[in-house]
Amino acid sequence: MTRIGPDTVLPARREAVTLRTADDLRLAGELALPPDGEPRAVVVLLHPNPLGGGSMDNHLIAKAACRLPALAGLATVRFNTRGTASESGASEGTHEHGVGERADVAAALDHVADLAPLWVAGWSFGTDLALMHALDPRVRGVFLMAPPLRRAEPAHLAAWADAGTPMRCLVPELDDYLRPAEARTRFAAVPQAEVIEFPGARHLFLGYAEEVLDSLVAFVAPEVPTPLPRHW
Repeated sequence: MTRIGPDTVLPARREAVTLRTADDLRLAGELALPPDGEPRAVVVLLHPNPLGGGSMDNHLIAKAACRLPALAGLATVRFNTRGTASESGASEGTHEHGVGERADVAAALDHVADLAPLWVAGWSFGTDLALMHALDPRVRGVFLMAPPLRRAEPAHLAAWADAGTPMRCLVPELDDYLRPAEARTRFAAVPQAEVIEFPGARHLFLGYAEEVLDSLVAFVAPEVPTPLPRHW
C-alpha cells in the first residue's frame, strides 16, 4: 500500500461529459463512477470563481473526483461553468457572475439526477451557486466549503430554511471572506444548517483536504466509515 498523495488518482470509471444548458452552451465536465457496482450517491461539485482561477481542476474538487468513487462508492460530476477553461476542458459562453450559471447548475443536476441519490457540494463561489440555484426537490442535501455569502441573499437562505433540505457548512477559522462567528450568525436563518469550524484553516483549505473529504462523505453517506483510508 502507498500513501494517497495530492496527485493520486484512484481507480474509477471515468468519462468526459459535455453538459448542454438550456441556453445552448456546451460545458466541459467529467463523470466519475465507482470502479465496481452502482454508486451509493452522486455529488455535483461546483468550483470556485473562475475570475480568481477557479475551475473543475481546483484541488478540493479534483481530489473529491479522484478519490471518492474508490474510497466511498460515490459518483461525482465536476464541470467548468460557462466561460471557464482548465486542463480538463473549456466551456462555452462567458462568465456571468452567478446569474447565467443557473442554467449550468441545472444542466449538471439533470445529467445525473437519475443515477443515484443526488447531493450538491460547492466551494467558495460554488457555494453561492449552490445556494442560489440548487434548491431542487431532487437534491438530498447541500455541502458548502468556505461559503463567502457574497452573492447568495437572505431570500435564498430563507428558501432553504423553508425546504428543510440538509445543509453542512465548513468554515475556515482564518477565512478571507466569512469567518465562523459571522457564519453562525448568518446561517442561523437556516435552522437545519450545521456550521463546522475548521481551526487553523484558510479559504483554500490547504493541508485540510482529507478532513474536508471525510466530512463530505460523513454527510452524504454516513454508512461509510470515516476517516477515509489514507493509503491504497
